[in-house]
Amino acid sequence: MKLTIKDIKGNNQGELEVGFSVIEDGKGTQAVHDAVVAQMAARRMGTACTKTMGEVNGSGKKPWRQKGTGRARAGSFASPLWRGGGVVFGPKPRDFTKKISRKTRTLALRKALSERLRAGDVVVVDDLKLPTPKTSDFKGLLVALELKGTALIVAAADKNLTLASRNLSQVKVTTSDTLNTYDVLRPDKLLFTRSAFEQVQARLTEEKE
Repeated sequence: MKLTIKDIKGNNQGELEVGFSVIEDGKGTQAVHDAVVAQMAARRMGTACTKTMGEVNGSGKKPWRQKGTGRARAGSFASPLWRGGGVVFGPKPRDFTKKISRKTRTLALRKALSERLRAGDVVVVDDLKLPTPKTSDFKGLLVALELKGTALIVAAADKNLTLASRNLSQVKVTTSDTLNTYDVLRPDKLLFTRSAFEQVQARLTEEKE
């Protein structure tokens, strides 16, 4: 499979051969699922916390005597039945992290990228250096490359690019080192610089070997 390389004005600048084997069949579907679940689970804070009956602050005094008041028996102010009392089986801080193997992560990324390549959602530019950090200039670049809807830009860290894109909610910028399966699946279009795409290819081929 070959990809057309464009410049920032949308003009063709040649072709780039995809250096990893594109997955054509159903292989890797489960790996994609596992990778996305692990990615979303890692984003959970896990800081929800409630107090049990034994952790509620207060004295252990019995609210009233056992018999003779006409009221139901009560042994503690911290009872879960009372306002301000303990919580039964409430949440406690926990780690939601799910571990998956490195081979599974690599297979998931290769499968996700293969699907986007087959769908024609990947655009490669020769370079992506912006002379100014103006959002208006960056919008013009998106129009020239015919990128509509949400987009993920994979390029080397660049201050002007970061500043120009941060006001656009539909655009996310990342690097080839941090690219993951969820990032590949989420946007409508993927924009790679040539060097970034080659680095992602190197990641996939190294793990395969």
